This record gives sequence, C-alpha cells and structure tokens, in this order.
Amino acid sequence: MSRLGDVDLSLRLPKKEAEAQLKEAQDRLVHLRLLLGGQIGPGDLGPPLLVLFEGWDASGKGGAIKRLVGELDPRHVRVAQFAAPSYDEKRHHFLWRFWPVLPGWGGMAVLDRTWYGRVLVERVEGFASEQAWQRAYQEIVDLETTLAAEGTILVKFWMHLSPEEQLRRFESRRDDPYRAWKLTDEDWRNREKRPAYEAAVEEMLERTEHPAGPWTVVAGDDKRWARVAVVRTVNEAIESALAARGIDADPPLG
Repeated sequence: MSRLGDVDLSLRLPKKEAEAQLKEAQDRLVHLRLLLGGQIGPGDLGPPLLVLFEGWDASGKGGAIKRLVGELDPRHVRVAQFAAPSYDEKRHHFLWRFWPVLPGWGGMAVLDRTWYGRVLVERVEGFASEQAWQRAYQEIVDLETTLAAEGTILVKFWMHLSPEEQLRRFESRRDDPYRAWKLTDEDWRNREKRPAYEAAVEEMLERTEHPAGPWTVVAGDDKRWARVAVVRTVNEAIESALAARGIDADPPLG
C-alpha cells in the first residue's frame, strides 16, 4: 500500500474560492492561537503547538508556512529552518539541535525541515550509516511521544508533488532571475534520485505514524488547495486537542 500513490494530486481550488477559504481558516487560527497563548478567554496558557514541514523540493513548504503564520503576531510564533547540520552539530546526537526551538506551554513553533532528515536525505545520500538511520525511526517516535505526553500538539506535514509539476516549478525558477537562487544543483540531483527518495518517504510515513503524531500528506500540485488544507489541518488539530482536555475553543471573550 502506497501513501503517496493514494494522494489525489488533481485537487484544485479556484482563486476567489481559495482566497475566501484561506481567510476563514486564518481568522480561525488567529482566534485559536490567542486562546492557546492566554491572550483571550480564561487567560490560561494552552498546550504547546509544534508544526513540522517536510516535502519535495519546490513542493510549496515556504508558501504554506507563510500563509500559516502570516496573520499571527510574530511575537506569538517561531519559524525555524533547518539545513544540513554543522560540524559542531554533528558532534551531538542528531536530535540535539532541535531542542532549543521547541515550544513551551502557550508557545507555537513551525519547523521548515526537521529531524526527519535523518531518515530521508541522510539515508539516501549516505550521510548516516544504515544502523544510524534504522535506529532513528524509534528515536523519533520516542521523542514525539514524549513531547505529546508533556502536552504538545504535534502536526506533521508531507507536502507531496508530482514529478511533472516539480519540473515545471524548477524550470519556472530557473528562468526567473528573482527566484533562480531558490534552485540549486542539489535540487536537480535529488530529482534524479526520486525513486530512492520515494522509498524513504513511504517507509518514514509507515514507521513514524503514531497516535500522538499522525502524518498529513498534502496534495501540493495546486498551491492554493495545499495552503488552505495546511491551515485547516492545524486548526482541526488544535480544536481536537482542546476538546480532549475539556477546554472550550470558543469561550466568552468579554
């Protein structure tokens, strides 16, 4: 069974409908975020909110993150981007460098690339030994389960994209002098290794899916559809977590 193969990449939203749905979802997120931060409602700090983004190159992670946090007060959310680990970071356990950005109660953090790099790029490119990346699946689940036990609301996205749409976006970036910097030789090399990366993604989805950290695979060929789906999914995760704790997601504001 293929999680990626089951994604309907034909999903589309017309521009005006997408704009209306996105605004509605963003307005709802502002309300929920202020509630979690103790700025409205009873004033108590809500559980930490951690949103993880992984996906294909040019799959729209940046655009989705921009729409997710764009209407929030920047003091109330942290966005952290992770590239290849530095020399000093490699001296530590691979999860070590992520701890400083994790949110506390009342906080929200969005990670653009995450600890899943160990079982994706580090696996495919041979930057981690097989023993290390095989061990990482359980280490990651243990970490996420620990965070959830402490109260963290965990939302995990894989931004999925067809190879045809990826090529179109690559070529569009290549031909635009203001966006060409986004496209690197490494992006082209990774594209050539798509079968190996697909196998790694499928195994990642299967082995790191758990009750406290389910994966949401987002159909990303239409950016408008994907952005609405991302914000709505985060809203639903917050609402579900609040309901499970007996917290009213729409308390009196006066």
